[in-house]
Parts: sequence; structure tokens; C-alpha cells
Amino acid sequence: MAFSGINYWAVLVAGLLGFGLGGVWYRLLANPWKTAHGFTTEQIRAHHGKGAAPWPLIVALAADLLMAWMLAGVIGHLGAVSVKNGVIAAFFLWLGFVITTLAVNNTFGMRKPLLIAIDGGHWLAALLLMGAVIGAWGV
Repeated sequence: MAFSGINYWAVLVAGLLGFGLGGVWYRLLANPWKTAHGFTTEQIRAHHGKGAAPWPLIVALAADLLMAWMLAGVIGHLGAVSVKNGVIAAFFLWLGFVITTLAVNNTFGMRKPLLIAIDGGHWLAALLLMGAVIGAWGV
């Protein structure tokens, strides 16, 4: 399905894969992430309850879908749509906007550099995956 030059199937799949990657990423790195924040499991459960809190998951899914849509727009404007160009565009966007924003916010927030590495690594992997999917499927 394409509308206004965007392949929305590619955007949907890329966004869902990015969301799924986040689930795996943070499941594997939950303990270092909690340590970097200074959180305990008890604090998290007291805040969210025993089950997975729906609101952060809804926000994360919406953010991944929006990110995939915007990435498709950028890749489309670059002209030559390919897996290689999708991955390159994703990397440059991560380098120019994502990791820089995380570094500034976390440094001023007096958070540990480990948190920048964990969150920055997640967004790098998610964007590269999205860029590859969008590049392969076309915009």
C-alpha cells in the first residue's frame, strides 16, 4: 500500500519490528538499565504494578511507528531507495539527532553514561532495522 510516496506496509512492519526489538533489548538489559537509573525492582513494581503497564507500551509503539514513518520520508527524499541507503540514512539520523539528544538530556539529568549506551544502542539498532526494512520494501 502506498500513499503520497510512502509504503505504509513497510512503515508498519518497520515500526512493529522496532517495537519488538525494544522488548527484547530491554528484557536482556533490564538489570543494567535499572542499575544505571538507580531503580530497584520493588520501586518499579510499586510504580507500575505487577503486570506490564500499558501506557509506556502504547507510547513506545506510537513512537516506533512515527519514527518509521519519518524515516521513510527521509529515505524517500534521498532518492535512491535501497537497503544500503536506508541503513546509512538511519545511522546518520541516529548520530545527528538521537544519540546527541540522549547525551545532552542524560548528562544534564546527572544519569550514568551506561544509560546513554543502553538507550543509544537500542535506538541505533531499531533505526538500522527500520532503515533496512524500508530500504528493502521501498517508500
